[in-house]
Amino acid sequence: MTDQHGELDAALERVIDAARAHLAAVRAAHGRIDDDNVWQAYVALNNASFAYDEQLLDAFGEVTPWDVESIDPNEADERFGGVEGVEATDPHPRVISVRQRRDYRVPSVSALIRAAEAARREGTPEEDEPAPVEGVGEAVLELLQSGDGSLSALDVPELEPLDGLVMVSEVSSPVDLESFDDDDALGPFQPAADDRLVGRLDEHPFLELDEEHDHAH
Repeated sequence: MTDQHGELDAALERVIDAARAHLAAVRAAHGRIDDDNVWQAYVALNNASFAYDEQLLDAFGEVTPWDVESIDPNEADERFGGVEGVEATDPHPRVISVRQRRDYRVPSVSALIRAAEAARREGTPEEDEPAPVEGVGEAVLELLQSGDGSLSALDVPELEPLDGLVMVSEVSSPVDLESFDDDDALGPFQPAADDRLVGRLDEHPFLELDEEHDHAH
């Protein structure tokens, strides 16, 4: 066996060892996001795979199916958020604010209240009697609370979506909910003087249907 073949075998063993170490780190992390040990093991596996691929190409003109590039561990730590105990070095931190509004028409108040009461009943223990839903506003709030909290929870036949909009802004600091009263409907949504509006998206849910109807005539 030539030295070149011996070096290739050793490079392959390093890939296998790195793969086992990576798997062990993943298992130990138990699904934690941004685990440093997993990241370090990933870099080691990536670089071992890259080295083996290069040596295989030099020895036989063949390549592996691994499409990887060498990673500098120091540069990777700075680029992808650093390691534990190291402060971020980004001199331009940003906070993005997304404000959304969508209006709805209520074709039948009684139908909307029935839908909200059904949702409330599902979330109430069997031994308890759910309180009645009083009014349209409470019905919509109940649908939001019993759903995922987003506007998609209001995609129900009992509500007809009207126009809406989404505004994306760069802001200097995140919202401080404790500084606003619970009944303050304006404060949390009021842009600050130094906020910068990036863009606005307008929603027209019935525009396409209206255009098709116009073309038909």
